[in-house]
Amino acid sequence: METKKQNGVKGKSRGVSAAIVLVLCAAIAVSLFLFVFGNPANFMDNDPNNHPLPGNFLGIVYKGGPVIVLIMTLLLTVLTLSVERFFAISKARGTGNLINFVANVKHQLESGSIRAAEELCNKQKGSVAAVVSAGLKKYEEMETTKEALAKDQKLVSIQKEIEEATALELPTMEQNLPVIATISTLGTLFGLLGTVIGMIRSFSALATAGAPDSVALSAGISEALVNTALGIATGACAIISYSFFTGKIDNITYAIDEMGFSLVQTYAAKHN
Repeated sequence: METKKQNGVKGKSRGVSAAIVLVLCAAIAVSLFLFVFGNPANFMDNDPNNHPLPGNFLGIVYKGGPVIVLIMTLLLTVLTLSVERFFAISKARGTGNLINFVANVKHQLESGSIRAAEELCNKQKGSVAAVVSAGLKKYEEMETTKEALAKDQKLVSIQKEIEEATALELPTMEQNLPVIATISTLGTLFGLLGTVIGMIRSFSALATAGAPDSVALSAGISEALVNTALGIATGACAIISYSFFTGKIDNITYAIDEMGFSLVQTYAAKHN
């Protein structure tokens, strides 16, 4: 069994590393901040130290300050990992409709056509099909085994095989989701950090001797509001992404559990 586990893990294709995505997104965020948002053409007198041109969104974002780079890195990371998870989980679901696949396999099981059920798994592919296929092979093995095993022992053997196959599939589906969940909190926190820094600058401008520095005051307020907006947007995107993909994985695991239950119950009903 240990050999089969090792082979299963070795044969699994791992998803994109979140660390690599984070580094690449950080590089892109720095480039965007310096050369796109900080382009002199976005500001009055072509000077990034001046106010942005009226209605120029790029210049407004640039005024959010260096914390914007961190928030943009997190936002780009969420978007990239969301696309990666979409394709990975779509592959895990298989090529056909998952509900129809489960119904068809259950029908073949009830009619005793194990070979036909295995053919359905080969056509469907994906994580559910891989788990069901492992269960079907163990099912067939228990039918043909010459060992003197009690019925309960055979049922436990089939159930254990399904659980082990499931344990090999779940990490692949859940990869990178903890990173997205973490960013849902970090995005908001970095936005709050930028807000606090911007407000400090605003109050510093108000505290200057004589007339307040209107440029410094407006820059501080812009920094506060821009960081707040992007931080909330990043956190919201991460929460939506995490909830969406965990829901998809729950549907897949439900299908796996249903098929495992059907295999065990079918064997129990057909073998006295």
